[in-house]
Amino acid sequence: MKIAYFDCSSGISGDMCIGALVDAGVSLKALEKELRKIPIKGYKLAVKKANRSGFRATKVDVLQLSALSSQLSAKKWKDIEKIIKTSSLSPEIKQRGLGIFKRLFEVEAKVHGEKFDKVHLHELGAVDCIVDIFGTLICLDILGIEKVYASPVNTGSGFVKTEHGILPVPAPATLEILSSKPSALSCQLYSDGTNFELTTPTGAAIVKELASNFGNIPEMSIGKIGVGAGSKDFKHKANVLRIFTGESKKQRAERREQKITVIETNIDDMNPQIYEYVMKKLFKAGALDVFLTQVIMKKGRPGIKLSVLCNDSDKDNLMKIIFEETTTIGLRFYSVGRKTLGREIKKLDTKFGKINFKLSKLGDKTIRITPEYEDCKRLAKKLNLPLIEVINKVS
Repeated sequence: MKIAYFDCSSGISGDMCIGALVDAGVSLKALEKELRKIPIKGYKLAVKKANRSGFRATKVDVLQLSALSSQLSAKKWKDIEKIIKTSSLSPEIKQRGLGIFKRLFEVEAKVHGEKFDKVHLHELGAVDCIVDIFGTLICLDILGIEKVYASPVNTGSGFVKTEHGILPVPAPATLEILSSKPSALSCQLYSDGTNFELTTPTGAAIVKELASNFGNIPEMSIGKIGVGAGSKDFKHKANVLRIFTGESKKQRAERREQKITVIETNIDDMNPQIYEYVMKKLFKAGALDVFLTQVIMKKGRPGIKLSVLCNDSDKDNLMKIIFEETTTIGLRFYSVGRKTLGREIKKLDTKFGKINFKLSKLGDKTIRITPEYEDCKRLAKKLNLPLIEVINKVS
């Protein structure tokens, strides 16, 4: 299992996360390509090498180029949510990113005594947050990181100037995030006396969401170490975030575990030809899976149970589609746990040339290798061979 360890001994911020992950090997072009899936404009990433008290590091800044897109003019939760839900990012990244954002808005509302739907961000701050949060998630996905660990978090000390006035460090929002419940996860925090805000609310939200444990470096074989530069250069210490990436040494049959939502409805009065169209539309809107089950309903009528698996953040939009596109007048939904094997896509040589294979992993062990169906179908058409023959010969 590929893991990452965040060394937060000099704090953590969103730009430090991206800087460290780019330094650890993420291609800037690959990152920018994924970020373009988010419908915002008027910014660019500036990447440069930096030095922090003798440490070589990578500094990433979000630069404003022009007037920000009108989509960010309000900067409220509903605006951010709309932008991300209409993006073409992967469902998993959307879910995790919106979870981080929602926590930021909830905390801001709590510490400043505002209603959740009234909390807003500065325009440039909104863009910064989107790029920092989703950029970090994209980088981890590119590197294939399955699990994140973190050190105790150094918050710094002193005071920081904000739109709400001068606040003590750690800022109330940062402190609330790091100590937030419900969570069985104990986030250890401290200050080494540095008179500066070392950990920002965005950085705190990222590490609290991602880290499965706070403490010492886990048993791992380190592949790369990325070093992200903070905004200020101190004389007494290196203001950097180090991220170690590598393989976990623990031979455990760990599988990905997450909470998802199941949406169901029974239908007995709709033309069955419509289901294909509805299913395609649901998948396009972010459904993890859609399937049909034959059922016998009241008075012995045959019907179809439509089941949709999705992330909770996509639930409302998917239910809207079902109401609009089917004859149902009611839906039921509930949360369930789901475990999946780790998955990796690799391009391998075959007698027909290179094709993609899906590798299913239980911990560090590959237990199943399956050729990608679309690649096999393409080869079957190209070579004028039966599809089953191509699948059998490459398997």
